[in-house]
Amino acid sequence: MVLSVGTRELKNRLTEYLRLVRAGGSVVVTDRGRPVAELRPVPGIPGVEAEEAWLVNLSGRGLVSLPADRVGRRPATHFRPVRVRGRPVSETILEDRR
Repeated sequence: MVLSVGTRELKNRLTEYLRLVRAGGSVVVTDRGRPVAELRPVPGIPGVEAEEAWLVNLSGRGLVSLPADRVGRRPATHFRPVRVRGRPVSETILEDRR
């Protein structure tokens, strides 16, 4: 699918258009209605399908756990919360954001 977008719209919503390109689409960039550029996936760079295949491979080797909807199983039940000493982590994060 090829989509046409003006420069101002592209600037304001760049992340959305890059997401579309990552999914395999193309975007023609226009300046005052005239095409000036095209955004399209780079050939040879793995797309979403290759990334998912890579994750399935890692899961098969026991290195990662996939979400239940990808492998048809319930989520892992062996989760244990991590205990930390000192201040709560949430306080540390809030202080770091200031």
